[in-house]
Amino acid sequence: MAKSKRVNEPKIENRKARHDYIISDTLECGIKLLGTEVKSVRSGQVSLAEGYVRAEDAPPSLTLHSVHIAEYAPAGPNNQHVPTRARILLAQKREIRKLAQQTREKGTTLIPLKMYFVRGRAKLLIGLARGKRKADKRQSLDKKQAQRDIDRALSKRM
Repeated sequence: MAKSKRVNEPKIENRKARHDYIISDTLECGIKLLGTEVKSVRSGQVSLAEGYVRAEDAPPSLTLHSVHIAEYAPAGPNNQHVPTRARILLAQKREIRKLAQQTREKGTTLIPLKMYFVRGRAKLLIGLARGKRKADKRQSLDKKQAQRDIDRALSKRM
């Protein structure tokens, strides 16, 4: 029996997060989705830009907030989901406790970085982030520009 491979699996990224935050630690966790949400994610209709993750100690839990997963139109009007509902993330208890402890520090937060599929299961890469100041953002842009110039010069040379 041949294995079927999905060639066009989307990798939804939050590119702005790397610009706005310093990412110190990352964690891959599962995400609990409804059927129509999975279809929308497979078609790439997700916006991670406004999203954040909340970690709780009391019962250890991770929840994803403010991530917009568009409604799946072919499902019909009776079988739709709420686009920005809170979604449960799946991770080990000790990892959740560790993240909850780290987010208690002032200025740190958990943000979604990337959503993708591994063996048919939706995964979310979350990062422990600390906000950048304007000077830090300018500095990183200057560094990127300098690297581009170096790469251009080397490619012309060869």
